[in-house]
Parts: sequence; structure tokens; C-alpha cells
Amino acid sequence: MFVLLCILLLVGSASSQWKDDDYSFSLPVGNPHGHTYVIQRPGRITGVRVWALYNSRITGIQLRNGYSWSHIAGYTTGPVQEMLLYENEAIVQLSGKYSYRIDSLIFTTNMGRSLYAGQPRGNSFNMYPHSKKAELRFISGRQSGGIFTIGAHWGVVTDPNANTNNTNTY
Repeated sequence: MFVLLCILLLVGSASSQWKDDDYSFSLPVGNPHGHTYVIQRPGRITGVRVWALYNSRITGIQLRNGYSWSHIAGYTTGPVQEMLLYENEAIVQLSGKYSYRIDSLIFTTNMGRSLYAGQPRGNSFNMYPHSKKAELRFISGRQSGGIFTIGAHWGVVTDPNANTNNTNTY
């Protein structure tokens, strides 16, 4: 319930940036245990890092906006997979598998590239924006010793070059 309230507040505060048809939300999947997290920063997402235990679950996620990385949701336990996006490249699909925790994640871009992390077992999920012009803007969910849930927030970037040189971390 708390996660839903946080999401609604974030959506309400961000709604002035987007028209109603430019924003959509993919409901979280996974287990409702742990502490809430939100990775939301200004500007277009320019990179993704995912940590996963070998043959196991997702332990941490980090997003890059411009040239700076966000805080880490979860932990940096296990090997890291990283994908830096090209100019005009955007994440347009988030899929994977979940059981008790998030077991695998696949971030797919509008240029057909993908980052795969984790072990593909459990229930499948597939998240994508309602608008063909939208891209991944931020993620939210629950964490505790790893990533328990994940939800995706999609929106249209009106100025794709805004904040690309931002070096501040939030």
C-alpha cells in the first residue's frame, strides 16, 4: 500500500511534465516484502547496471542519466552486467522472470539491443509503454537483500538532450 501511495505521489508530481497519453505505468511484479525503492532522476536514461548472483536472483539495479549514476536499489552482490545506451537510444521494454524475488531482467532498447541478467526461472513478465513515443523514465519496487519487486514508469522525453551533462548525483 505504501509503495502504491509513493508511486501515485511521484506520478502526480511528474504529471505536469507529460500529457496523459504520454505517461504509463507497468504494475509491479514480485513479492511485496522489503523496503520501497524508486530510481528517478532528471533526463533520459543513458545506462543500466544489474547485479545478479550466479545461477540465482537479481541483487541490485542502477540507472544512469546523462553521465552520472543513480543510487543502487538492492546490493552490489554478484557479477554486474552493464549496458550504456547510444545517442537517441532508449529502453522500450522491461521483461524477465520472478518467483519469491526477481530472478531475471531483460532491458530492451529501441535499437534492438538487450541486457540480460539473472536466472530465467519462475513466472514471466513483460512491461512496455502504452505510447510508441514513450521510453523508460524510472523504476520502483521493493528490496531487501535483493530485488523483490519491480515496476516500470514510462514517459515521452520532450527534450532528449536535457540534463545529459548533469554530473550531480541524487
